[in-house]
Amino acid sequence: MQPPRASYARPSASAIAGVVGTLVVVVASMFLFDATASEWARREPNWFRDLFERITDFGLSGWFLFPLGFLLLVLAMLISPQATRLTRGVLAALAARFGFLFLAIGLPGLFVTIVKRLIGRARPYVGGHDDPFAYVPFIWRPEYASMPSGHATTSVAAAIAIGAIWPRTRVVMWLYAATIMISRVAVLAHHLSDVIAGALVGAVGAYLIRRWFAARHLVFHPGDLRASVVPSLSRIKTALRQAIATCS
Repeated sequence: MQPPRASYARPSASAIAGVVGTLVVVVASMFLFDATASEWARREPNWFRDLFERITDFGLSGWFLFPLGFLLLVLAMLISPQATRLTRGVLAALAARFGFLFLAIGLPGLFVTIVKRLIGRARPYVGGHDDPFAYVPFIWRPEYASMPSGHATTSVAAAIAIGAIWPRTRVVMWLYAATIMISRVAVLAHHLSDVIAGALVGAVGAYLIRRWFAARHLVFHPGDLRASVVPSLSRIKTALRQAIATCS
């Protein structure tokens, strides 16, 4: 007798409507709000723009991917056949969570890095004034890589992915994502529609990676995408001590 198939969470009608609605907002923003938003940013005082110049760098994916990649390498070295079953289970659970975060943040960002250069939309500062409809497709130059915003993609994907595992962080992570998105317009690196499009890619990408993990019973329950229980801090400390002792 074959085991019953897991019931995988399907996108709800509200989620699909949200994606379609966001695409409509992106197009509407190009016609109605992009030029106005860039003019607002140009009128702001230098100290305001300088502040956001410092803030916006925290939207780079390296702030997440480098530490996560390092932690995954460390866990790969610590997981040993000689370790106890409990130790291997705790370390594997941590590796699955860090792996989810790495992919949920990294893959949408990689997608945007390629697509934005194929689209070839000019950034607001190109030509000395904002032209929301200036496109040079396939040019592969940074000044024509405005749509979608990579920073917005990374920050929203991180907010969703981290919030999915640790729900208590959601408010902080969404404040972080909103600040990064505002900063991209404030420093004239992106149009408003670029930021909205990047947020959409980050949200959809993180959701799809979450479903992929859930379908394999990793980190999330396949039925409702709830995160499984994170190992307690005491168990993590015990597992790390035992793993280090086994490797030494």
